[in-house]
Amino acid sequence: MSKATFLIFALKLAGKLPLRAAQAIGRFLGTLGWWLRTESRRVTEVNLGIGFPELPPEERKALARQSLSHTGQTALEIPLMWEWPVDKCLGLIREVEGDSLVTDALESGKGLILLAPHLGNWELAGLYFSSRFKMAALYSPPHIRAFEDYMIRVRGRLGSELVRGDRRGLARLATLLREGGVAGILPDQSPRGKGNAYAPFFGMEVRTMTLVSKLMQRTGAQALITYAERLPAGRGFRIVVRPVEPGLADSDPVVATTALNRSIEQCVRALPAQYQWEYKRWRHRPTGEVNPYYPDRLCK
Repeated sequence: MSKATFLIFALKLAGKLPLRAAQAIGRFLGTLGWWLRTESRRVTEVNLGIGFPELPPEERKALARQSLSHTGQTALEIPLMWEWPVDKCLGLIREVEGDSLVTDALESGKGLILLAPHLGNWELAGLYFSSRFKMAALYSPPHIRAFEDYMIRVRGRLGSELVRGDRRGLARLATLLREGGVAGILPDQSPRGKGNAYAPFFGMEVRTMTLVSKLMQRTGAQALITYAERLPAGRGFRIVVRPVEPGLADSDPVVATTALNRSIEQCVRALPAQYQWEYKRWRHRPTGEVNPYYPDRLCK
């Protein structure tokens, strides 16, 4: 059995679970990762030390444990979002906050960029908006080609278009935005290569994508930020839409990326336990700065 076949089989099997069972298993796995002092726990504690230095150590420790629990829940919810019927997934949404912001933005006819950081259940947020609008989402292809085909199929079952983060894909996003459509972007990844900028995120300079500001400048599109908040006790989710910080479309890349990171940071501060702190977001810092995950190394 190939890796792709096994992975798809596991996802389909997990996709048969009810929400509460999936979340319970996810919480268990996240808590297990905490007790076993995994790399995920180490990275989470480093990140929270950067993000919330003002918190007493015991509070940061409790927040790190909650984060691992929520990340485990997200991991077990993704198969549900990919395998459940769409109506069943959308039925988990109990409330939508800020929906009028989307309506008002699209009335301009210039397109809308929806920024969806790794907060709460971003797969459900994408599914919700693709059920309502002509939408394309930027993605990074996995290493396993057969799994990429599966991922495109399940994410695009409502007609949402998935485009790679290459030149052709970015051109497609720009075209869609000029036609008044919606583009979805995960804005808190660590971008590769040149053409990006360094901007503060929770007070520490980090390489940040300039893609969003460039698309806004080229197309005149507006931008909003969104996430799907996990409600307690398996009650479902709440979709939240918020305005972005001023300056996101600025021609100065530092001004634009600073506004982008501030927009993400405001959402994370509203729901810190549900952010994916296990990701090494600060691994790409200006040359000569200390790598926070490996303090004996300098960033290149």
